[in-house]
Amino acid sequence: MRKPDVVLRLTPKPMAVEVKRLSAAYDGQPVLENVDIALPVGKWTAIIGPNGAGKSTLFRILLGVMKPLRGAVTVHGEDPARQRRLGHIAYMAQQEAVEWDFPISVQDTVLTGRFGHMRTDLWWRRLLPPRWAESHHWDVVHRCLEAVNMQDFAHRPIGALSGGQKKRVLLARALAQEARLLLLDEPLAGVDTASERLILDLLARQRAAGRTVVMVTHDMDSARRYADQVLLINRTIVGMGAPDNMLVDEMLARTAVAGWRPVARRDPPLEAFP
Repeated sequence: MRKPDVVLRLTPKPMAVEVKRLSAAYDGQPVLENVDIALPVGKWTAIIGPNGAGKSTLFRILLGVMKPLRGAVTVHGEDPARQRRLGHIAYMAQQEAVEWDFPISVQDTVLTGRFGHMRTDLWWRRLLPPRWAESHHWDVVHRCLEAVNMQDFAHRPIGALSGGQKKRVLLARALAQEARLLLLDEPLAGVDTASERLILDLLARQRAAGRTVVMVTHDMDSARRYADQVLLINRTIVGMGAPDNMLVDEMLARTAVAGWRPVARRDPPLEAFP
């Protein structure tokens, strides 16, 4: 008697981010058009594109703070805003997006990354000043400061830090959220060599721990050495694949001109007859 054939059903690889037919605009001016992205869980994606390519807009949509004109966006299969409220998305902003003159210490800055988790503390604890937060929150803060080698600067005002040190503090704040998805906007811009190596090695450990890393960068060398895949964008997706396939002259040249649009010619207004 013939044995029945065994049918193997492959489980689809889980996706951290899925974007389908997405378009976005500011004041009616298109910024992103027909964007399709699928980023697997536990991988490191480097996003590369020229200024004005829509990279920061894409992050705003993935964070759930901006709605697209069209298209569907999910993070871990759910609405991005819900995932952010649950603390499953951590965001590291560009240095320029932070008010560095605000009178706050390094450790208190990192503690703000725990505010989402503090919402689940006992109600009366949520009424207390942040410095009286439960000890496990401070344990995470100190652990993250040690990870970026900033523990000796814990009580220093953030405005007194160098550029590389500021990037380390922003990364520690993102790590303190203990999120599944890390969105990093230019984490290597303006940093010294030692800070760059520390940041990249730390992100590699986060990826090894199963977290998804999505990094906007102009540093192609680090993208080639560390990222699992590179996404080229200029208002639309130009290509996505292995760094060695994307970071070549042909693809980079195509990316540079992908978002170019000719300016519509406007004839001078007709003058009235005298």
